[in-house]
Amino acid sequence: MQQAEELNNQTQAHLGRVQQLLGQGTTWQLSQMVNGLRPVEIARLLSSAPPASRALIWDLVDKNVLGEVLEELPEDIRSSYLNNIEAEDIAELTEGLETDDVVDILQQLPEQVIQEVLGAMDNQDRERVEKVLPYAEDTAGGLTNTDTITVRPRFTLDVVLRYLRLHPELPPSTDALIVVNRKDDYLGLLPLATLLTTDPNTTVREVMVTDENAIRADMADAEVAKLFEQHDWISAPVVDEKGKLLGRITIDDVVDVIRDEADHSLMSMAGLDEDEDTFAPVRKSTPRRAMWLGINLITALLASSVINLFQGTIDKVVALAVLMPIVASMGGVAGSQTLTMVIRGMATGQIGSNNLKWLINRELGVGMINGLLWATIMGIIAGFWFQDPIISVIIGAAMVINLLVAALAGAVLPSILKAMKIDPALAGGVTLTTITDVIGFLSFLGLATIFYA
Repeated sequence: MQQAEELNNQTQAHLGRVQQLLGQGTTWQLSQMVNGLRPVEIARLLSSAPPASRALIWDLVDKNVLGEVLEELPEDIRSSYLNNIEAEDIAELTEGLETDDVVDILQQLPEQVIQEVLGAMDNQDRERVEKVLPYAEDTAGGLTNTDTITVRPRFTLDVVLRYLRLHPELPPSTDALIVVNRKDDYLGLLPLATLLTTDPNTTVREVMVTDENAIRADMADAEVAKLFEQHDWISAPVVDEKGKLLGRITIDDVVDVIRDEADHSLMSMAGLDEDEDTFAPVRKSTPRRAMWLGINLITALLASSVINLFQGTIDKVVALAVLMPIVASMGGVAGSQTLTMVIRGMATGQIGSNNLKWLINRELGVGMINGLLWATIMGIIAGFWFQDPIISVIIGAAMVINLLVAALAGAVLPSILKAMKIDPALAGGVTLTTITDVIGFLSFLGLATIFYA
């Protein structure tokens, strides 16, 4: 947490220095300052800068590091730059980047441009990229880096060590060599620790690890992240549908998946894209937010139409208009607590069809106890406030009903939405609010109509 704050403070300090140099009109000094930063720092600076400053900073970045900067940028900002770069330049910028990073960049381009970029690459780079490009970015294949070291099972460890010494350096996050046969079928792993501590005359076949299956290329990236978490992997081999080695996934890419999932959950609660540019212009930000405001307006009209059904009762008992929002609000909060917990449980794989029934019963129990507790407290308050014992009974009963419905809805909504191929994090909050508002108003005003009739 402290390290994250230091990074944020550092970025803001760089941004302040940029604005100061822009004000002084010293472009040369600004260029020196920007290019003295690491690519990831330049990317953070670009993400934090308003559009006018961002354009100038981008023009000053050294072409030798532009590819690395592009790879570190959020997708929304990256797309805006890619749209203005020629195919040949993109091929040049991505030269030297890891395969999965190149694929991430290419997948944001139109198909025609992708082919032009591939045509501008050298044969070796093109073959590596074409191997991974067919896989979606949210799959194991999309995370795969083809920069691997493979060995055959028949060689001795001494031969393997001599082979490794021919490499100027090992690929990043290499903790094991991948064992394959002549057809590139995945056979197992040779951990570096085993290679360094075992008799050099031993063959790879005798010491290789065969009890860890490779990751299928079509596996979802969220599932890949769970496997890395469960097994404490640093890297893992990836195979295609035929069991042929495709490459490997490293822990740094899994960290990006985890961060993206967290961003997605947070931004989805507000109906926004996780790649939303904080400093996007008005014309770009407005349409995205307008859609969800429109959906919210429709749900609000639905709740208002329920209130309108009981207009006569509200006119007779003014206290109902005062107390009505409390019932809906309590249901909304209780439902959100359950919804958030269930969505998190589904994301981490803790909740499934086998234990959902138990969870629903637990949430109904919690809803009942909390409903009775706060209904009693609110009933006493309402009774003293309006000197009317009937209003106490009405609001108490309505709160119990709404908290029970909120608990049930919060527990089952994620599963229902997921079955309908709708993201629970994106649509769950809006749907739940509609349910708790409608049930809250309906139960409160319906009971009032019966009691005051």
